[in-house]
Amino acid sequence: MIVEIIDKLRARLPLLAKLALALLALLLLWDILLLDKTKAYTAAELLPGFWSLFGFGAAVVIIVVAKTIGLIGLQTDEDYYDK
Repeated sequence: MIVEIIDKLRARLPLLAKLALALLALLLLWDILLLDKTKAYTAAELLPGFWSLFGFGAAVVIIVVAKTIGLIGLQTDEDYYDK
C-alpha cells in the first residue's frame, strides 16, 4: 500500500514541487500580511519570513556538521578490517 502511494507521488513529482512552492509562497504572504509583529523581541523578528530562514539555516548547519563528522571518522572503507 505505501509503495503504491510513493509510486503515485513519484509519478507526479513536478506537480508536487509546484504545490510545495505555492504553499511556501502562501505562508510567506500570511507572515507578511496577517501576523502581528508588535510583540517581537528582536529587530530580526520584524523581517518577513525570519523564522523560516532561521530554521532553514539551522537545518543546513546540522547537515553540514553531520556530514563532516561522518567524513572524519564514522564512515570507513568496506575493507576496514582487512587492512
